[in-house]
Amino acid sequence: MPTDFDELKHQMLESNDEFRQLATLHHNLDEQIHALATRPYLSQPEQLEEVTLKKKKLALKDQMEGMMRSYAHH
Repeated sequence: MPTDFDELKHQMLESNDEFRQLATLHHNLDEQIHALATRPYLSQPEQLEEVTLKKKKLALKDQMEGMMRSYAHH
């Protein structure tokens, strides 16, 4: 059974272009991180890239959650 959070996220994905773009970017970063995580060894630059991607992904998540809080209070 979907939670209110899931319902709100689904609503915003359907109705808010900016939120949908952020969600797409978040998903793409997740795929890039996963691709790096499946490698048996990461070079120094790849390790730095992985950390950078994780930070960007987290920032997008925070931005999306902020948008959801604003939307929920209107």
